[in-house]
Amino acid sequence: MSTLLWVILPYVTIAVLVVGTIWRYRYDKFGWTTRSSQLYESRLLRIASPLFHFGILVVVIGHLIGLVIPESWTSAVGLSEHGYHIQALALGGVAGVCTLVGVALLVYRRRTQGPVFTATTKNDKTMYVVLVAAIVAGLATTLLGSGAVGEEHNYRETVSPWFRSLFALQPDVDAMQEAPFAFQLHTLIGMLLFAIWPFTRLVHAFSAPVGYLFRPYIVYRSRDAAQNRRSRRGWERDA
Repeated sequence: MSTLLWVILPYVTIAVLVVGTIWRYRYDKFGWTTRSSQLYESRLLRIASPLFHFGILVVVIGHLIGLVIPESWTSAVGLSEHGYHIQALALGGVAGVCTLVGVALLVYRRRTQGPVFTATTKNDKTMYVVLVAAIVAGLATTLLGSGAVGEEHNYRETVSPWFRSLFALQPDVDAMQEAPFAFQLHTLIGMLLFAIWPFTRLVHAFSAPVGYLFRPYIVYRSRDAAQNRRSRRGWERDA
């Protein structure tokens, strides 16, 4: 069972994510969209969307730091383990709450606004269930990992080495087995989320308009007196 969960399943998830994304891009380009419902309702969306997107961005960055950067590197720059957990609780907690509130408002909006609810597919509903489960499990592990609730656990000695070992093609199953159940559950839900990612509206995250930030300004020029002058017809004499 351990080999299935922490060796086979992660590689299957990665394969489905990569192959599924390529397939979606090649054969469903017109479906590669968020299917925006802003035209149906915008008041709640103006609050929920920024909360969710900015929150999830910080959460993703926090996961990358915690999983990819070894503990020895942060210790070398003078950041103690206790200090790391404090900042993880502060930033991760705030970002997690923002993400959860944002997605809760998005779900509430889809459930209560008739036109938006009508445009919601079964695929969307499944995606929201898995996404909310991942966020709630992530908040639980943030509280557990920092020691705010229960006994403090240093996931950078269990989950992180296992995660990095996958890309070295030498999965460290023992490290993952030492992690508390809450961390293992969060990892399994996360793998499920990434497995369905290419087949949901979440795929739009892979085509974020980063170039928009660096595009040149659009220059608007006002018409001068000569441009505003009525154009001469072919049979008219010059004034």
